[in-house]
Amino acid sequence: MTETLDAVRSVLIETLELTQQPTELNRDTPLFGALPELDSFGVVQLVTELEERFDITIDDDEFGADLFETVGTLTDFVDSKLASV
Repeated sequence: MTETLDAVRSVLIETLELTQQPTELNRDTPLFGALPELDSFGVVQLVTELEERFDITIDDDEFGADLFETVGTLTDFVDSKLASV
């Protein structure tokens, strides 16, 4: 899981061009509503990058505000997608 967390943090920082360091993004770090960079366009970019980085498919009905609540909820989702591949 730590490996997935590290990768998710990297994707967040690179895709949204965040100024935070990876260690500043922990599992409890809020995302949607807390990061101005994570607007509707940012969500689309982030989903695309997660799909490419992890070789997963995220269906439209799978992502909503709860998915992007925290770094942890996003990491858990990616882990669940990886486990089902």
